[in-house]
Amino acid sequence: MVDKVMYPQPIIPVGPSKAGTKPQKPEQGPQVPFRDVLENQLTAGGIKFSSHARQRLEVRNIRLTGDDLAKISSAVDRAAQKGSRDSLIMMNNLAFVVSVKNKTVITAMDNAGMKDHVFTNIDSAVIV
Repeated sequence: MVDKVMYPQPIIPVGPSKAGTKPQKPEQGPQVPFRDVLENQLTAGGIKFSSHARQRLEVRNIRLTGDDLAKISSAVDRAAQKGSRDSLIMMNNLAFVVSVKNKTVITAMDNAGMKDHVFTNIDSAVIV
């Protein structure tokens, strides 16, 4: 019976081996604040969301996928090609009022928010 554990290579300690020195933390990439990560996700495809729109998304529990953002971006591009300034984008029982010039979603609504079916301050509508 053998009491020793054999390794193919010797084990070498990581970090400084001198007594009295602090061990170094593993080097990590730059820390990015959550707000910046969220902002990058929300501006995917060149579309931005106003703070009002972000609040509406959160309060109404509207979750957008990357595919949804791509569809909204495409709809904004089509509205821009037609010369629109402020557009209503209808997609999967959701409605978004968008400033086409700024590529910014101004507000977001779900079915409950659209109960009045009246949208003001728009000059076009895109149905996705």
